[in-house]
Amino acid sequence: MTAPVRKICGWTGGVLALSLLLVGLNWWSTGDPFGSADARTLDAPDVYYLRPHGDSAGAADQRALLVEAKGGSVETRGRHRMTADVEPGSADVVQLNKHGPDCTRTRARTHVTCQVTGGSLNHVADARVFALAAQGSHVGDVGYVRFTFTKVDGRKLTARTKVVVGEPVVEIGKTGPVRAVRPGAVVTTPFVVRNSGERTVQGLGIRLGSGQMEFTERYANCRYPGTSHHTAVCRFPDLRIGPGETVVLVPGTRPGFTMRAAKTQMYDVVTQAAWPLDVGPGEGGDWLNSGDHGDGPALTPEFGPAQGVRAFAQGELRTSVGLGIRSDYAVSAGALRGAPGTEQPLRLTVRNDGPGDPGNAAGLVFTPPPGVKVLKQPMEEIDEDSYEPYCEYEGGAYTCLIGELAPGSTRTFEFTLRLGVPGTGGSVRITDNKPNLSDPPDQLDHLGRQDPDPTDDRAAVTVTALD
Repeated sequence: MTAPVRKICGWTGGVLALSLLLVGLNWWSTGDPFGSADARTLDAPDVYYLRPHGDSAGAADQRALLVEAKGGSVETRGRHRMTADVEPGSADVVQLNKHGPDCTRTRARTHVTCQVTGGSLNHVADARVFALAAQGSHVGDVGYVRFTFTKVDGRKLTARTKVVVGEPVVEIGKTGPVRAVRPGAVVTTPFVVRNSGERTVQGLGIRLGSGQMEFTERYANCRYPGTSHHTAVCRFPDLRIGPGETVVLVPGTRPGFTMRAAKTQMYDVVTQAAWPLDVGPGEGGDWLNSGDHGDGPALTPEFGPAQGVRAFAQGELRTSVGLGIRSDYAVSAGALRGAPGTEQPLRLTVRNDGPGDPGNAAGLVFTPPPGVKVLKQPMEEIDEDSYEPYCEYEGGAYTCLIGELAPGSTRTFEFTLRLGVPGTGGSVRITDNKPNLSDPPDQLDHLGRQDPDPTDDRAAVTVTALD
C-alpha cells in the first residue's frame, strides 16, 4: 500500500489537487461544482389577456409576453433557440406573430422560432413574439401557448401560458387638482378604481405616493418602501372587480388616503397607479415589495359610485396639490462705477422673502447697459474640468434659472463687465419660468411664485463715472 500512497503524493497528487482547485473555483463562481448552473427553469406568465380580434382599445400599458430562462448565466453561453407553439385545439383562439430578423413564423401563425442571445424572449427588439386573438374568437375564449427553450447542448426547458380573449382594464378616477391648501393641513386623496375591460380583475395592486407629503396613517395592508414614507404599495389579492364595476378604497370609516401638506412647499403632486395582480403593474413597472407594513387601519374596498370623480384614466395618475400661500422674490444689483474700458464685477442677488417655496419656478433676466461688454458670466461644470455657460444668451439678455430657493435664502450671479460710457438702460428682473411641455396638464407649476409684491422684482443696472 505504500507505493500507491507515494504516487498520489507525487505527480498524480498534484494533478488531483489542481483538479480539486479548479472544481472549487468553478463552484465559487457558479454555485455548482459540476457546471450545471445554466438555466434550469423557463418562466412565462401563467395567464395572458388578449384584446378581442380587431379591437385596438384596452390596456394602454399592457406588459409584453416575457419569457425568460432562469437559474444560471445563459447570457454568456451564446445564442439559443426559443420557440412558441399554439397548442392543439387553441388555433381558433390565438395566433402568433413575430417581430425582428431573429424570428421566423409559419404561414398558419401557430409556430414561431427565434434565435435569442441569453435566455429572454420579448426582452430585446430583435426577438419578439406577439399573441393575438384569432379571427372568429369571442370574449372569454381560452387557449394555450407552449414555449420551448433549447440550450446549446440540446437540452430543453418548457413553459405554458393560458391566453384569454378579453382583458381587465384598470382605470383610476380623477378628482383634482387640489388648490388653496392651508400649510400643514391634512389633504384627503380619494382612490377610485374602475374596470373598463371585458374580464374580471383578479386581485388588485395599487401605489400611492407624493413628493413631500407624508401619510397621517400607515395602513395595515400596505407596505412603505424606503425611509421617507412618501409611498404606499397595497395589495388586495382576494378582490374581484367585474367589468364595469367601481371600487373605492376606504381606510377605517372614511374614503380616501390622508396626507399632511408641507408648510412652505407651494406645489406638490400625488401619484396613483393600479393594476390587476395577475397581470402586473404595466410595462417597465416594478412590484415595490420592500418596506414594512403599516400599523394603522386596513384599507377596505367598497363597491359603488364615487363622489367627485370627473373622469377615469389609465396609467399613472398625477394630481397637483397647491398651498394657499405666495412667495415674495426680490432682486438687487451692485453698483457699476468706473472709467470707460475698466473691468468691474457685477453681483446680481435674488432673495426669497417667503413665506412659500415655489420650487424651480423662476429665472433671472439680465440686460447689460448699452456699451458694456460681458467678459465673464456664471459657468457650470458639465463634466470633470469641463464647463459651459450657465445662463442662456438671447436677444441681448442673459436668462439664468434661479433653481430651488427656500424662504429666507438667496442666490447670487456674478458677471465681469468692461465698462462703456456712463449711462442707463441696463436692468435685472425676475420672471416666472414657462411650463415644461412635458409636465402633465394638471400641474400647478405654471402658477409660478404668485408674488404678492412684484415691485421689487426689477432693479436698474447703470454705469456711473468716477468722481
